[in-house]
Amino acid sequence: MRLLLVEDSARLRELVGETIRGAGWRLDAVGGVADAQAALASTHYDLVLLDLGLPDGDGLDLVRGLRRSRSSTPVLVLTARGAVDERIAGLDAGADDYLTKPFNNGELLARARALLRRAPVSADPVLEAGALRFDPATQEARCGEEVIALAPRERATLEILLRNAGRVTPKRGLEETLSEYDEEISPNAIEVLMSRLRRRLAPYPTRTAIETVRGVGYLLRETEG
Repeated sequence: MRLLLVEDSARLRELVGETIRGAGWRLDAVGGVADAQAALASTHYDLVLLDLGLPDGDGLDLVRGLRRSRSSTPVLVLTARGAVDERIAGLDAGADDYLTKPFNNGELLARARALLRRAPVSADPVLEAGALRFDPATQEARCGEEVIALAPRERATLEILLRNAGRVTPKRGLEETLSEYDEEISPNAIEVLMSRLRRRLAPYPTRTAIETVRGVGYLLRETEG
């Protein structure tokens, strides 16, 4: 799952970011309408967390633009505008839910989960190679019946490798996919991440191997034993 947070307060972006990433979701965070429009134009998001009072426009205009373009991406409004008529205006503009500041982080996550459950269900199949299985819907990795504990970025990396199982995944493509909006991940960080993922999988008989294809990228392939 990849979420977009549109919030002009750097401190709140940081705090909400910690909560969202701690739940295992990827998050891009921007501070205004223009940056949000650019992010939405270039990336698919499963949920938008949206402040309304932004420095370069009103968040409701962003919601209206999404709905005019027939986007069904759920929008959870996070705002200090708590009056009943303001909440009604937000919902009528096309927002899916409304949470007034200050809010409890647990409630934020619960509302986000509810909206993600309501979103159109993807026909994404469970990804498999050898004895290794990954369910994109639950973000759960298993070897046989055993659950493999992975950090959020490790899960995202494994999903990409499994989608390309038997084919080389270019390193540059990994960098772009794993980067958060406006915050690039370095080639060295990819190498460290891959090394960590191999260590996580090593105790399990997955019958797979992650190989480095020098100068190109990485290959997840099935092994004999």
